[in-house]
Amino acid sequence: MIQIPTTYLNDGTEIPMIGLGTATLNGFRGVNAIKSAINNGYRLLDTAYNYENEGAVGKGIKESSVSRKDLFITSKLPGRAHQRDRAIQTIQESLYRADLDYYDLYLIHWPNPKQDVYVEAWQALLDAKKWGLIRSVGVCNFLPEHLERLKKETGVLPSVNQIELHPYFNQADQRQWHEENGVMTQSWSPLALANKLFEEPVIKKLADKYGRTAAQIVLRWHYQLNSISIPRSSNPKRQLNNLAIFDFELEAGDVELINSLNKSDGRLNDLDPLKHEEF
Repeated sequence: MIQIPTTYLNDGTEIPMIGLGTATLNGFRGVNAIKSAINNGYRLLDTAYNYENEGAVGKGIKESSVSRKDLFITSKLPGRAHQRDRAIQTIQESLYRADLDYYDLYLIHWPNPKQDVYVEAWQALLDAKKWGLIRSVGVCNFLPEHLERLKKETGVLPSVNQIELHPYFNQADQRQWHEENGVMTQSWSPLALANKLFEEPVIKKLADKYGRTAAQIVLRWHYQLNSISIPRSSNPKRQLNNLAIFDFELEAGDVELINSLNKSDGRLNDLDPLKHEEF
C-alpha cells in the first residue's frame, strides 16, 4: 500500500497531500470508483453538493474496507445556499445524503461576488464547525481580496482554498499569498486538458527522463508546489498510478520547465472568480 504524505492545516487538522476528485462519479459507477480508490490507498475524497454524488461517496465509504475515521471527506456549499439559515440546512443535508456524522472539510464552492453573501456563508461554516458538523472549513476559488475580507469581518482565514491549478495556469501569485497567510492550496483540475497537456514536449521529455507517466510528472509537480491535488479517475489502474508519485523527485529546473507552460489566459472555460456565479 502506498504511503501518502500528510500535512497540517492552520487549525491543526491533518490532511493527505493527494486525494480523489469525484465530480461525475455518480450512481453505481461512482460507488464502485469510490470503493476502488479507497481500497487502492486513497484517504482524501472530494465531493460537492452540486456534484449530486454525496450519496454515492457515502455508499462507497460504507462498502469499502477502511474505517470512516481513517478517511478525510470534503464537500462544498453551492452558490444558491449562501444565506446563513439555508447554508446550515444544506450542510446538514450534505451529511444526510452521505450518511455521515461530520465532514472533515467543508468549502464554499465559489464566492459569487455579485450576490455578495459569501461572508454570511463563511459565518455559517464557522458555526457548523463549532457544532461538530465540520472539522475544518475552507473555500474554493477565492481571490486574495475575498480572503482578506473574510479575515477582516470574521477574524478567521480558511484552512484551505481549492483553486484551479495546473501547468497551463500555475497561480504563482495566489499560491504565494496562501503561503504567506497560512492557507493551504488545493488544486482542482490538476491535470487540466490531459490529452493536450500530456502531448506537450516538456511533459513528454520529463516522462522519458524519469521513467514515469505524464500524469505522474504533473502530479509530482503539484506536490512539489506544496499543493494538494485531487485528480479524478474511475479506472483502478490509473488511480494507483496517480498515487505513485512519492518515490521520485523533480529537479528544481524541471519544475521550472513545467512552470514555463503557464499562460495568462490559462483558465479552463474562463471560470473567473470575479465573474462566475455558481447556482
